This record gives sequence, C-alpha cells and structure tokens, in this order.
Amino acid sequence: MCIVERNCDIFFRLYFAVSDQHLADGEVKKQKIPLNIDTNMLKIGFLGGGKMAQALAKGFIRAGLSKGEMILASCLPNDTGSIETFKEMGSNTVFTNVPVIDHGDVLILSVKPQVVPKVLSEFRVHDNKKLLLSIAMGTSLTSLEKALPKETPVIRVMPNTPALVGCGATVFARGKYANDKDAEIAEKLFSSVGICEEVPENFIDPVTALAASGPAYIYMVIEAMADGGVKMGLTRPIAYKLAAQTVLGAGTMVRETNLHPGQLKDDVTSPAGSTITAIHQLEKHGLRSALINAIEAATLRCREVSSQANKN
Repeated sequence: MCIVERNCDIFFRLYFAVSDQHLADGEVKKQKIPLNIDTNMLKIGFLGGGKMAQALAKGFIRAGLSKGEMILASCLPNDTGSIETFKEMGSNTVFTNVPVIDHGDVLILSVKPQVVPKVLSEFRVHDNKKLLLSIAMGTSLTSLEKALPKETPVIRVMPNTPALVGCGATVFARGKYANDKDAEIAEKLFSSVGICEEVPENFIDPVTALAASGPAYIYMVIEAMADGGVKMGLTRPIAYKLAAQTVLGAGTMVRETNLHPGQLKDDVTSPAGSTITAIHQLEKHGLRSALINAIEAATLRCREVSSQANKN
C-alpha cells in the first residue's frame, strides 16, 4: 500500500470510529471476522452500474477477488458512460436484471431506493438464494428479506464515495439468514476499497450521516480554508493543496498517535498565538455545533427516507 493510500485509510477511519466500547453499550457486535476465505475469484453481479458499482468493481479486480470478465452489471441503455467504464474493465453489461441474477455468485444491489421494489420482484422467479449485498439507501433488512425468496442471505452495506480512490469507509449489517461466511465475504470485498466494519443495523443511519455524507463536509472545510489562504495572498493551487494535505495529516495524527484530538489541538496552540486566535473565531461562529447539528439533521433525514422506503 502506498503512503497516500495508507494515509487515506487512516484518515477515513477518523470519520468512522465506532469503538468496541461504544458497541458494547447496549449493542451486540459480532466477533471480528478473520479474512481467510478462499473467494475462488467470485463471479459478481451488479444490479445497477452507477459510480459506486464501478468503484467497487475496480476495487475487487485490483484486490484479486474477481476478474473483469467475471463481473456483469445491469445498466440503463442510455448510460453510455457506465457501459464504457465496465467495458474498459473487461466486464459485460446488460439492460435487464435477470441475467445478472443468474450470473453472480454474489449479487450487489446498487440502484436508487425507488427502483429497489422493481428489481427485487425479479428475484421471485429465481429461488437461488444467492448472497445479496445491498448498498441501496434506506431499504431495511426486513424489507429486503420480505421481498426476496425465503431464507435468502442478505447483508445491508453502507459505503462512501472515497471508495472511488480506495479510501472508503464502509459498514455492514447482516440479515437473519446471513451466516459468518456471508459476512466474511462482505468484509473482504469492501475492505478492498478502504476499511470495513460490521455494525448493528440501527447504526446505519448515523453512519450514513457521518461517513457517507461526511466527505461533503470536509470538502467544504478544505474549500473554505483554501479561500482563507487566497484572501491572504496565496495562489489557488497552493491553497487547495495545503488545505487538503493539512486535513489528511491531521487525521493521520489522530489515528497514529492515539491521542485525543483535543490534546493534539492543544499541542498546536501556543499562548497568545495565531492558532488560539483562529480557534476563538471558530468557536464564536459555532464550528463544533454546526457539525454536530449537521450530523444530527442528516441522521434524521436518513430515518425519514428509510421510513418512506420501507412503507413502499
């Protein structure tokens, strides 16, 4: 792993730091799954071939878990960009879902929530009970299992967009029919595009607000920091580069030193210096409260979307 990938891995662990202690507080976490399975070069079917599906496919191939010719994705006929991307990987695409259901050892549901019921209805004539990994937002395990042939193993997965560069932060929750082997496959697949942790399903919405939406918050921080540098005379390219590297470096410091972020902040803050002056301004404008409120609001919106999706 190169230094950039390693730092990305560490940084996105900062977004998603669910400690065993927190999980122990009223929640049950499955024992850590050893990644020692023989995947036998899995045939993978993507039900939906958008950006996330493409990122995952590239990661699986890069990690040696599959080959391009062993991956099949369903795409819309007019989605020429996705079709071309899969073609470049050596993968085939189709315009219907049934061939994908027939093809894959593992199936990945990667469509928009409103399309999920239609796709799941196509499983009714295929009682093959293949492992289904769903990255569709808002669709609960109960809803998925109810719509699928009885005892189909289902795992609900929530990745984030930095998976596109191998720095994803992913969590998954297993359904009632998914066994340890199924969970092991999910963890190994999604670990190939970043970090991956198993959590209880009721963590999915706050994880979505924190890790899936989180990159957008940090992009805004990077942009704002760069704007500040430009205001004070820096060129735009150097300002963006420094802001991005500073965010990455700070995350790395938290992970590698195991020190509390507050202590690391104090280490940078000299008496009567520029840093404490800047921190005072951030506190006056409510930086912490804004981020906390943002994650709370995003979680509540996720729950609203989930509620609507699971009524349909």
